[in-house]
Amino acid sequence: MFIMDNTKDPFGKLLSLRQKAHPWHGVFIGDEAPKKLTCFIEMVPTDTVKYEVDKESGYLRIDRPQKYSSILPALYGFIPQTYCGKRVGERSAKILKNPKIHGDGDPLDICVLTEKVISSGNILVRAIPIGGFRMIDGTQADDKIVAVLENDAFYGSYEDISQIPKPVVDRLKHYFLTYKDMPGSNTRCEITHIYDAKEAKEIIADAMEDYKDYINFLLFNK
Repeated sequence: MFIMDNTKDPFGKLLSLRQKAHPWHGVFIGDEAPKKLTCFIEMVPTDTVKYEVDKESGYLRIDRPQKYSSILPALYGFIPQTYCGKRVGERSAKILKNPKIHGDGDPLDICVLTEKVISSGNILVRAIPIGGFRMIDGTQADDKIVAVLENDAFYGSYEDISQIPKPVVDRLKHYFLTYKDMPGSNTRCEITHIYDAKEAKEIIADAMEDYKDYINFLLFNK
């Protein structure tokens, strides 16, 4: 099994001209991954509802309105051709010494910092991972990779999350700990660690391997 690159696959390239590529499966993560990535952005800071890619069709759908005044402080989406499965889950389970923790079964989430005002999602961007949050939702590993937009005039020079101003990191943490809040709900999300660029890239590599396993399972076990 390999990570598909439609630019090098004539048949895949031909198909992509006839129909929209699925943003999770049909968009190539990039030759330089996990150091540099192509990311799919679902939401931008001006959005007042939570958009999410429908896994079957690949189109954006409204997941839910934002009930409270949590403001998304960065571009937010996921890394194509990644999957939070066995390896991603086992990493958090080992670090937190909790064998019940497992991957959440979604592509790996990413937020991308940029000084530019980008008014709409449903776009692809090139990003450089600089760290992330080890987020646990109940017993699910729900890591949030933090990245900077490639060549961004302000954030582009940062290489690690430790260089990012603390208020920016605090805003990201607050958003991820509150964006799932609903009236009467009892959310169990927590951020246990902030990790550096090195570990972020290791987690992305794990998620890339988990994706290969996931696709192999779909192909040969149905």
